[in-house]
Amino acid sequence: MFTVKAGYSGDIEIASGIERVREFFGNVANFADLMPGVQQVHTDGKGVAHLKIQAEIPLIGAMLQSFSIRLAEQSDDRIQWTPIPAEAQNFLRYSADFLEKAKNKTLVHFSQAVELRRKSGRDLHYLAGMAGEAVISNEMTKRFAEMVRIFIDRAKEKLEK
Repeated sequence: MFTVKAGYSGDIEIASGIERVREFFGNVANFADLMPGVQQVHTDGKGVAHLKIQAEIPLIGAMLQSFSIRLAEQSDDRIQWTPIPAEAQNFLRYSADFLEKAKNKTLVHFSQAVELRRKSGRDLHYLAGMAGEAVISNEMTKRFAEMVRIFIDRAKEKLEK
């Protein structure tokens, strides 16, 4: 099995009320609006969100992948989206934990992970087998972290208006 992974986890302090912040992070359409590389988000009638994400990976080039996720948890202090149970290749997980620090100050622990599984590297990209799982995972992590940081900066700007 050829598996590549990327992830990001960090805390963000946002000068906005917890209700507004929770609503924002619970809406996956915000990823299409604010995260580079997310080309499309569509939520079907069953509540499954379908995302198309493109990332530029050195040595490999542009990779466009589709992810299907479902809302697994939604409470006052946590939102979590996970892959649909039938998924076998493209896994996207994301969660946000909320802590109200003051009336208009919310701490968000944001975590997002991507995993791509294929029988062989060639099934992912014709150059993937030569580059190897570790090289692609490292480069994907760098690109992914950059995408998430831009999303977080844009989210803070929007929420703190």
